[in-house]
Amino acid sequence: MTRVLGWLAALGLAGGLIAAFGYAPREVVQGNVQRIMYLHVPSVLTAYLAFVLVLVGSVAYLATRRRRWDRLAAASGEIGVLFTALTIASGSIWGRPTWGVWWTWDARLTSTAVLLLVYVGYLLLRAMVEDPDARARYAAVVGILAAANVPIVHFSVKWWRALHQPSTILGPEPSPIAAPIATALLVNWIAFTLLFAYFLSRRLEIAHLEDIA
Repeated sequence: MTRVLGWLAALGLAGGLIAAFGYAPREVVQGNVQRIMYLHVPSVLTAYLAFVLVLVGSVAYLATRRRRWDRLAAASGEIGVLFTALTIASGSIWGRPTWGVWWTWDARLTSTAVLLLVYVGYLLLRAMVEDPDARARYAAVVGILAAANVPIVHFSVKWWRALHQPSTILGPEPSPIAAPIATALLVNWIAFTLLFAYFLSRRLEIAHLEDIA
């Protein structure tokens, strides 16, 4: 299954590149820099998915004390940090030609940076506690509390005055986008979800081997 997910992710990413550079038109106002959206938006949505699974795994571990749920939370946290960092990096690349700066203390950017730091702290906690049961309990509590940051990030452009544009999709008031751009976004979103599934499957395999070693 892991190998199949790997091949599907590779095909999806190839399709995403074709959709982003070969199918989607050049955006009239922003030009080619807008194409970073096909990396930026799927990255943040994948990070959301990862952190939701951290929440699910944390709650399930506290309810059942089964290690497989702790492994799910830990693996999802690692992948979520990766995709959040990718979100911030791609956003900075887009921001430089669009806003004239690599970084500004905008509500969306600041809350995303806080989100990244919170989950880096979550991973550091897991690395610092040696006892497996204590580590799983402490991490589960932090994983549940940390999930409150996800809606803050997502709705920050609605709740506060922000330089960042409103959410293109999954927002309270989604921005209208042209069909070819929406299609390219969807293809890349699917590709990133497949990549996430592959990373998660591989990381869970490794975590299982570490537990039985």
